[in-house]
Amino acid sequence: MEYGERLTHFRQTRLNPFDRGEEEDDPQDGKPVPKQESRPELLSGTRTHSSDRTMDLGLAEDHFSRPVGSFVASDIEKLKLAIEECKKLILELPEHSERQKDTVVKLIHLRLKLQELKDPEEDEPNLRILLEHRFSKEKSKSVKQTCDKCSAIIWGLIQTWYTCTGCYYRCHSKCLNLINKPCVRSKVSHQSEYELSICPEIGLDRQDYRCSECRTPVSLRGVPSEARQCDYTGQYYCSTCHWNDTAIIPARVIHNWEFEPRKVCRSSLRYLALMMPRPVLKLKEINPLLFNFVEELVEIRKLRQDILLMKPYFITCKEAMEARLLLQLQDRQHFVENDDMYSLQDLIDISSGRLSCSLTEIHTTFAKHIKLDCEKCQAKGFVCELCKEGDILFPFDSHTSVCQDCSAVFHRDCYYDNSTTCPRCTRMTGRKQDEPLDMQTT
Repeated sequence: MEYGERLTHFRQTRLNPFDRGEEEDDPQDGKPVPKQESRPELLSGTRTHSSDRTMDLGLAEDHFSRPVGSFVASDIEKLKLAIEECKKLILELPEHSERQKDTVVKLIHLRLKLQELKDPEEDEPNLRILLEHRFSKEKSKSVKQTCDKCSAIIWGLIQTWYTCTGCYYRCHSKCLNLINKPCVRSKVSHQSEYELSICPEIGLDRQDYRCSECRTPVSLRGVPSEARQCDYTGQYYCSTCHWNDTAIIPARVIHNWEFEPRKVCRSSLRYLALMMPRPVLKLKEINPLLFNFVEELVEIRKLRQDILLMKPYFITCKEAMEARLLLQLQDRQHFVENDDMYSLQDLIDISSGRLSCSLTEIHTTFAKHIKLDCEKCQAKGFVCELCKEGDILFPFDSHTSVCQDCSAVFHRDCYYDNSTTCPRCTRMTGRKQDEPLDMQTT
């Protein structure tokens, strides 16, 4: 065989990587010669780096299309190995490089596929009740939250998580059975009152150097865990129960008219959020001197008193009932029931000036209906019986005075703040004295 023929024969039998192992006849003796299998080095031309082979091993397989038939345990194990290799590769690659970013995306896809193989959602109910919590399984997959139990991030794309519909406590499905905190909404229902002492600290030694909730050992030096004080309860908590959230403290508002947010534990944060719209603060009893120093409170109290005087007009007026004027205060229902109960949200809005603006606008609308728009409401006005002059008077007018006994309305200058005898009361007293005489006559 010539040199050229031998070279051609060598290439055909040794270097063709695409042959499938068929047998050919040797041109010399006619015997079949099996073709050699191709080697990985010949496919790429150069030896692949170990990390590249790891990447290919974990990601080159088709993990993203479901084959015919059911998955077996080996498929899940392979995916787990691929995920671990991918995580190692991420640590080896240059930080913030494009290749590292692509690898992170591929890792997410691998985890999604693994979660899909396990199908955890099929065995987990949509609603679970634990310690008065009503946990509802979340449908959103794109929202990133933090688990209130383990303080780890909830990856909605690859993890199942629940939210309490009462207090909005969030946690992984795997953390549900580890929860030891009852629902805060039940506490709000059974104990609708604030702690009115400013940061009532009892001392870390009285807590036995343990978290007030989970009883984890804590200390002021941070060993083994940092002790964090809640400004609302005055007690100390661990970093799992106290995330350094801030909230406005009711006691500081009532006693000092101070609205600076302070650090509170997670349970106090939820409790204060649920209690904020509840009218449970009777300022006249808790701190009556507050009205002497906060002019906005005096203004709001006068507007609320006027609205209570307008209420009888509306509940007897067909037009006002059809227009549903009182529903303008549906967010603050207590404003049409009394004038001395306040919620923490009321006090916050008074401080910012929002409540004064909105309540003044509602007051103007109510007064316009009674004095200008509705003839039936106008007919229920009063004429000053002392001077018998001037326009029709209403009890909510700023220049009038109202008799506390018979509710008759007079000009303030005429009535002299109850120093003048009310002519209507005098008439009514005379009638009562004359009634027995009439009865005897009959």
